[in-house]
Amino acid sequence: MRRSLSLALTAAALAVTALPASVSSAATTPTAIPTAIPTPGALEWGPCPEGADAPRLECSTLDVPLDHRRPNGRQIEIAVSRLASQKPAQRRGVLLTNPGGPGGSGLTYPAVLAASGLPREVLDSYDIIGFDPRGVGRSTPVTCDLTREQQWRGNFPPYAHTAADVTREAPYARKIAGQCAGSRTAWMLPHTTTANTARDMDRLRAALGEPKLSYLGASYGSYLGAVYTTLFPRRGDRIVLDSNLGPGGYDVTAMRLFARGMRDRFPDFAAFAAGHPEYGLGSTPEQVTATFYELVERLDAKPVQGFDGTLFRGYTFEKLYADVSLPELATFWKAVDTGGRLPLPELPANAENLLSARFAVVCGDTRWPGTIREYQRNAAVDRLRYPMLGGSTASVNPCAFWPRERTEPPVRITGRGPSNVLMLQNERDPGTPLAGARELRRAFGGRATMVTVDQGGHGVYPYAGNSCADDAATTFLTTGERPARDLACAAEPVK
Repeated sequence: MRRSLSLALTAAALAVTALPASVSSAATTPTAIPTAIPTPGALEWGPCPEGADAPRLECSTLDVPLDHRRPNGRQIEIAVSRLASQKPAQRRGVLLTNPGGPGGSGLTYPAVLAASGLPREVLDSYDIIGFDPRGVGRSTPVTCDLTREQQWRGNFPPYAHTAADVTREAPYARKIAGQCAGSRTAWMLPHTTTANTARDMDRLRAALGEPKLSYLGASYGSYLGAVYTTLFPRRGDRIVLDSNLGPGGYDVTAMRLFARGMRDRFPDFAAFAAGHPEYGLGSTPEQVTATFYELVERLDAKPVQGFDGTLFRGYTFEKLYADVSLPELATFWKAVDTGGRLPLPELPANAENLLSARFAVVCGDTRWPGTIREYQRNAAVDRLRYPMLGGSTASVNPCAFWPRERTEPPVRITGRGPSNVLMLQNERDPGTPLAGARELRRAFGGRATMVTVDQGGHGVYPYAGNSCADDAATTFLTTGERPARDLACAAEPVK
């Protein structure tokens, strides 16, 4: 069975993805949405459904308009969770959260954050709110009727070594787009966008009885938060964006940036492997890099235990997300090199919905190149510029053939609004590279302050354990004070 790059990424890719098709790609002000909407009713909290239950976590549902331009029209359901503050006297309000995606469930995320070390003073200051975005999980879900084989293929195309490889991939990409457009949930596609998820968030704010909401979002969640605070600048309180996409969200630029992210991050692994001779991957970073290309060439010629060169690249990329995964990656490389037993990737139970929802949002948010020639040109450029991954991430995907209907143009992130955004960013993030974060920082202008951390990996707060960045985020969430200017945090020893 052929397995493509993206399924190797599925675990990590709850925090990442990208892909879109033609007309003007310029982002403009979104279509005006009526403001005189019915006030949502209060939420009724109860036990969470099986599989989403966690200590102290409560769940509810909220009906929202499918089309926010027609607030009294067809409704869809949003699944919501709450980890309530245990210190009512210290409670400031609500902290809405999103772990990334698009396509990832956020219902259990409040409990995950608490278990991952979200500081007690933050947990006391807020009711931590999670939710499954529209189209995802226990909210009204979308489907593309993806077969198991298609789920294995994922959402990153196979590595294109030539222009002919891009051409060969196009019929498959067209087929997936057609399945999504012809599925039983095709009626949701024009409305399953980041902008509408942001509007759902504001309906949730109203249902919670809060005049404003604070927000903590990572990876794709950074773009969702940026869109929310652009559409509703006066309804955001303290906005923390971690591991940031560029201002275009998951557009064609972001997709191609994955290859740059791998280039930025790979030297950390090369240094690790060179420092551990027991893996036999090379005694210098340069030798480890040469080993990568040797193994890829070998697997492209003859796959081993289901791993071809594309899946090898994807597995390597996934394991670059966290320092704790580097030994596992080195062990995997050694097994490939010596003929040892390789790990068998598994499909997550929600793979069909995860990928379908991701296609819906990424393809629906913006328009992507609409000709094969453009993808051939992009792949040729990125194969030279970022040879480890560029031939895949620049190639053609279903968004090139997505239905042309759009309800509004992309949201343009600007500096209009209060100065209440704190951005957190690792310097060597494979999934959301620093280059994209800097573009978002420029788009926000005086609205934002950015904390950049001299470390690799995807995700800063509260997982990475850098006290400089952690203190900045915790202080902002609990007191409202941000660094006076953009802050660079030095690397710290692994604890």
